[in-house]
Amino acid sequence: MDFFAREAKVRRSSRILVLLFGLAVLAIVAAVDLVCAFFLVGFRPGPLAAITVAVLVVIGLCSAYRVASLAGGGATVARELSATEVPADATDPKWRRLRNVIEEVAIASGVPVPEIYVLQNEPGINAFAAGYTPTDAAVCVTQGCLDKLDRDELQGVIAHEFSHVLNGDMRLNIRLMGLLFGIMAIWVVGRFLMWGGFFGAGDNDRGGRRRGGSGQVALAGVALLAVGAIGIFFGRLIQAAVSRERESLADAAAVQFTRQASGIAGALKKIAVFEEGSALQSPRRDEVRHMLFGDAEPSSLFATHPPIVARIKALEPGFDPAELDAYVKQWLAAGNDPNSIELHAELQPWEKAVRDFAAVDGDPVIAAPPPMPEQAAAAGAAVPPLPGAAQGGAVGGVLPARGAELAITAAAVAAQVATPGTDDYHAAAGLHARIPATLTAAAHDSRGALATVFALAVSEHPDLMAQQVQSVAQAFDAALAATTRGLATQMADLHPMLRLPLAQIAFPALKRRPRSEIQKLVQTLDAIIHADGRVDLDEYCLARLVQTQVVAALDPAAGFKPGTVKLLAVHDELRDLAALVAHFGNDDEDAARQAFQAAMHEALPNEALLYAVPDDWQAALDRALAALVRLTPEGKQLTVQALTHAIAVDGKVTVAESELLRVVCATLGCPLPPVLVGT
Repeated sequence: MDFFAREAKVRRSSRILVLLFGLAVLAIVAAVDLVCAFFLVGFRPGPLAAITVAVLVVIGLCSAYRVASLAGGGATVARELSATEVPADATDPKWRRLRNVIEEVAIASGVPVPEIYVLQNEPGINAFAAGYTPTDAAVCVTQGCLDKLDRDELQGVIAHEFSHVLNGDMRLNIRLMGLLFGIMAIWVVGRFLMWGGFFGAGDNDRGGRRRGGSGQVALAGVALLAVGAIGIFFGRLIQAAVSRERESLADAAAVQFTRQASGIAGALKKIAVFEEGSALQSPRRDEVRHMLFGDAEPSSLFATHPPIVARIKALEPGFDPAELDAYVKQWLAAGNDPNSIELHAELQPWEKAVRDFAAVDGDPVIAAPPPMPEQAAAAGAAVPPLPGAAQGGAVGGVLPARGAELAITAAAVAAQVATPGTDDYHAAAGLHARIPATLTAAAHDSRGALATVFALAVSEHPDLMAQQVQSVAQAFDAALAATTRGLATQMADLHPMLRLPLAQIAFPALKRRPRSEIQKLVQTLDAIIHADGRVDLDEYCLARLVQTQVVAALDPAAGFKPGTVKLLAVHDELRDLAALVAHFGNDDEDAARQAFQAAMHEALPNEALLYAVPDDWQAALDRALAALVRLTPEGKQLTVQALTHAIAVDGKVTVAESELLRVVCATLGCPLPPVLVGT
């Protein structure tokens, strides 16, 4: 099942979920009416109608309130559970390993690097991903994950969580949280009436008589409490049923991604053998149990995951549960700190890919950490050369030469959308490792991330660079301008394929900046891009990514709107987009026209649309993307297939074409791994 089919299935699941919860709400309303009729108002139509409306309003308002409280996206969910954010400059080896793995998986998936959190007081092995879209996603793991899992096992867990990000499961999870909260409101009201009735039962009215109505109120409260509990019961059953299916799919996706079942299977085995298992101690665990990697209450009737042994057998068909005892002994014999030397190596992201470190007396020799961003930029620190940058080939060995044209097929590219595989992961690890250390350090730093984005847009020509850097000084300060200049100098030899991954690494730090500063970032970036009176395609792509993955994260809930538009309704916008992709990918006008025709034949074969490049290509591209983002999943699939046909009609694709396609896909919400990697 490809990305677009999964997205359509999630939409159908959402509609079914709303229908089931609607039926549960109607059942609760009927039960409340019966309780009130017997204990309070009798069977009078007027009061009962008012009570029905009141119950619906209470449930609706409570659900809306809960969803609104989660409008901040995945980070809000993590913070509600008292999770600790992992800083970009973390020196704890386990935190650094977690960040490295997540960044590698994000680059391979073509999605923004999520915010990273740790539940430090949770010894169980668990994790979750939360958010409305990949732009505002957060990945949170327990301390047990960090303490008990080795790198391969952690990688399997993270790949599992990223499948939820890619499949749109997170949106469904937030809807579940809101609906459950609304149903729980009846239980809360019942508890309030019950206690109010009991405590008020001893009061007398002005005539000295006992308030007989207090007992009735208390009984009504008990009845509402029972009704609310019934609602929660059925809500949890629906929650568990929906979650179990998605968890099985996520396990399979993680194996497809990492191509080693042993990683995620090893994590599941450790959940099975350790006393803590995957349990959470947080009092708010019930709200997020459908989001978790492992069941928060494995023995519960409302288990949100298949049994652990069943999950392991699905990954390793020959697995025998009797092997678990031997597995425990083997793990304990290896020590309680898996891959401890490897953990130290995680502190060296600039050397991590090869893990080339020596040991003296059993202790790893660690190179000095890179200088801080502003120090490095001011000093003009040397950038390590890109291995094999002048040769052709895959990132697993070397980066393709600048301007290289590599063979590729449209079907292969379209199949990669939100479906990363093993080659994508290894390639992403190679890209991550080949970004010079000082640039990575700058991208992780709060202020350095600003300078990184500016430097990616700054010209190599000294006079123009001076003008652009002055824009940074005017908008921010001289120190940030100096950092921008230093980083831009280092980026002069940066391979084009490393530009977008470097920007992705910088985006999480940018999202933490104040809203006013992000707005100033956009304005300053626009000034830098327009400083020479023209806009290049790579400059446009960078600015578009900032809008899509940074600015959109300011209002996560508002940013997501399900697509409902058919492709035929926006054929003019598709025509302009295809014409521009064909134009930028071909120097020859006849070749560009042929590429355009290939795209139109794929998407709209019955429409006679003529090739014409818009005069104002930026405005046309903005209009096209704004319209196409509202397409149905089927429409987006046809759009991506059409663009890949335009690019691959000559049987080859350039680095520039692949990066343009990735930016378009990111804008449409169809994340695409680095296309040329591994080809």
